[in-house]
Amino acid sequence: MSDKNEAQPGDTYASMIPYIVPESLDRLQGPTSGVVDLPSRLDWGPHRTYDLASVDDAIALYSKVISEASTQDDLTEFLNRDVLFAVWQRLRLPRRCAELWNQAFPQLTSAGPANGTRG
Repeated sequence: MSDKNEAQPGDTYASMIPYIVPESLDRLQGPTSGVVDLPSRLDWGPHRTYDLASVDDAIALYSKVISEASTQDDLTEFLNRDVLFAVWQRLRLPRRCAELWNQAFPQLTSAGPANGTRG
């Protein structure tokens, strides 16, 4: 008997990434303004500071946190429900990650499709 997290024949690397989806969008009470510094566990690049006054920075921050979060706390600390709805359709997310979020929260699809999904 195999563990459900164990790779099976035909599995791809992308299908094995354990994306975290929040238990409820209402729990996403992170910042709505100001400058956010992400820890290196979420953003290992040289520029880990995002200004939420910039739509481009908000999109980059949300894309990074959603695709790299490893705990519910990562999501609740850095994401805000209202900001998520405002930027959802412009996020660049791995396809499977976007699908998991859309399945858990169909109301996100009313914000528009995640146009920037990656395969």
